[in-house]
Amino acid sequence: MTTNVPLSGKRLWDSLMEMARIGGTAKGGSNRQTLTDLDSEGRHLLQRWAEATGATLCVDRVGNMALTRPGRDPSRKPVAFGSHLDTQPTGGKFDGVLGVLAGLEILRAVHEAGIETEAPLMLINWTNEEGARFSPPMMGSGAAMGIFTEAEVLAKQDSEGAVFGAELARIGWQGATDPAALRDVGAYVELHIEQGKLLEDAGCEIGVVTHALAQNWLEVTIEGEEAHGGSPMAGRRDALMAAAPLIAAIEEIALASITPAGDPGRATVGRLTVYPDSRNIAPSRVWFSIDTRHHDPALLAQMAEEIRARATGIAAARGVRIEVADFWYSPMTPFDPALVGRVRDAAARLGYRHMDMPTGIGHDAVYVARQVPTTMIFCPCHGGLSHNEAESITPEWAEAGMRVLADAVLATAGVAKG
Repeated sequence: MTTNVPLSGKRLWDSLMEMARIGGTAKGGSNRQTLTDLDSEGRHLLQRWAEATGATLCVDRVGNMALTRPGRDPSRKPVAFGSHLDTQPTGGKFDGVLGVLAGLEILRAVHEAGIETEAPLMLINWTNEEGARFSPPMMGSGAAMGIFTEAEVLAKQDSEGAVFGAELARIGWQGATDPAALRDVGAYVELHIEQGKLLEDAGCEIGVVTHALAQNWLEVTIEGEEAHGGSPMAGRRDALMAAAPLIAAIEEIALASITPAGDPGRATVGRLTVYPDSRNIAPSRVWFSIDTRHHDPALLAQMAEEIRARATGIAAARGVRIEVADFWYSPMTPFDPALVGRVRDAAARLGYRHMDMPTGIGHDAVYVARQVPTTMIFCPCHGGLSHNEAESITPEWAEAGMRVLADAVLATAGVAKG
């Protein structure tokens, strides 16, 4: 499909480097957190680039950007593609940004060649995919696809009390369109770095993503009793010493939760707070987050049961109270078989080594797939490192992902004849 389309790997790479300068960090990464002035600057740059290709910008009420190039047949729904421009505080240059700017390169190349597609093409920059400043993640796509209400998203606060809706208005990116309008697209394809090292280890340039793993996020609160650091150890109700064996057990439970194919569960304790946070006081209260994921939803549920059972035992042994509360759940999500096949065919036709794989990581595509035919494309990243300033890919990997994305998108949209 893309033989006569003047896609430029060099222009894609140059655009990635230019975007990375907005919020660039001393260690070579990017800090462009959602709804900050730097996020606004990155959005304006994308707008200028895309409008130069003839695309028209529409912004919805939660800040999602949709840049649309018309097709020959106005009755056909747009074929959408994209990702996100927001980053973690110590993020890399490519997470999310690759999918957006590879989509931009498709618009540029089609515009330069004067190619008319049957269906419109739509490049999307989703708001707050990362969830670094406002939690949970993937709010823009979640609001669009009905996972969150618009009011719920706009009312969210960051750790300093700033309100999502107020910050969105402050930076000038609150539009008037209903986010649900983005459900009315014909297909969605998202290119992303793998954020793992399966592709690199296998020597493949392309991951054909078939489904998303189920995810279950929990929050743990442990309440004990404060004690002076010089007091006897006997009889203490130290919340942190109760947290330590429970955290160790979480890893143990994940590794032991294995499918018949040999795939274990995944579990992460990513946030932890201690009260009163003093050097010479045994803590009376500890809170921490748990992120669990699995290929098998039944085993994922079993992991949560085992964590709760272990918590009950530790609480009784140490004289503390432990609450394990549900926070967020995402079911196993299959991607559209026809689009998956189109990506697989494109990789083979273009001569790229490829493999089928799931995503264990949440992406906007996972929410979009609940309402719209969707798939994802992965390209490798060195050492699987992501959400890190040292995150890196090669220009060749970026170009491979972009070319497969373009092939799949144009095959879906249809190139007008004559």
